[in-house]
Amino acid sequence: MTTKNTVSTSAAIEQLKSQLRESLYLDLDEYGLEEQSSGEFNSTFLGLQLNSAFQPIYDSEAGDLFGHEAFIRPSLGGQQGISPEFAFSFAGQVGKLVKFDRVVRTLHVLNFRQIYAENGLLFLNVHPNLLISVNAHGKVFERILHSNSVPTNRVVIEIQESVVEHENQLADAIENYTERGYRIAIGNFGNKHSHLERLWKLSPEFVKLDTSLIKEAERNPRVRKILPRLIQLVHDIGAQPVITGIESQAGLEIAIESGSTLLQGYFLGRPATAKELQPAEALKPALRLNKRAAA
Repeated sequence: MTTKNTVSTSAAIEQLKSQLRESLYLDLDEYGLEEQSSGEFNSTFLGLQLNSAFQPIYDSEAGDLFGHEAFIRPSLGGQQGISPEFAFSFAGQVGKLVKFDRVVRTLHVLNFRQIYAENGLLFLNVHPNLLISVNAHGKVFERILHSNSVPTNRVVIEIQESVVEHENQLADAIENYTERGYRIAIGNFGNKHSHLERLWKLSPEFVKLDTSLIKEAERNPRVRKILPRLIQLVHDIGAQPVITGIESQAGLEIAIESGSTLLQGYFLGRPATAKELQPAEALKPALRLNKRAAA
């Protein structure tokens, strides 16, 4: 039985590699795609081992999981952890940023299948340099989503608009993504480099507030009063606000009182592997949020 399972797994991996080679123009033997005993995948890129981690996003009104944001966890040979920024910078220096980004997002999709729930969305960050260097955004990645039965409307492309200088190219990229069914989130909104006028020009479906806002609201009563107005502004443009950076009970209470129902932060759940995200455990904080919101 074990031999049959091993052969079956090996055949599935080879089929996956063939799909990726045809769809993404990647030779994943070069990137060391491997399935672990846990059923999760990791990959190796020029000595950097890449693993996925997922942080839950909760809907306090529904009392349920809303989705997960995917993060890359790179390390040197699986031993010494390094920052995602360093990994992407390294890929850029060797001229493989586009392929590296595709490998990362593919890895997230393969691992997302383990926590794939009927209503769960997958939030994926796109490197800002790719928005101005790649045409037909989302077209190539759409193939790997379809081959893994993940529709594009379950994927939220998260863009840090404050670091993209060319507004027309940013708008074109967003249009390409939305035409293919992807959803769009503007990330880190509210930091000192954010452009307020871009919100109604870009028409995102989600606006993720910068983590500094909820922390500042805990310390500063004036910011606490302003936060509900900012949440209302996001609602007024037809988007759903997501408060991130919730790291304490006080921050959670301020977030709920502000009028936002989509919440994310270490207090609610740290990024973890798909195997570590047990559904029964993941629901507990959301159920507590729902009780607090209804009280």
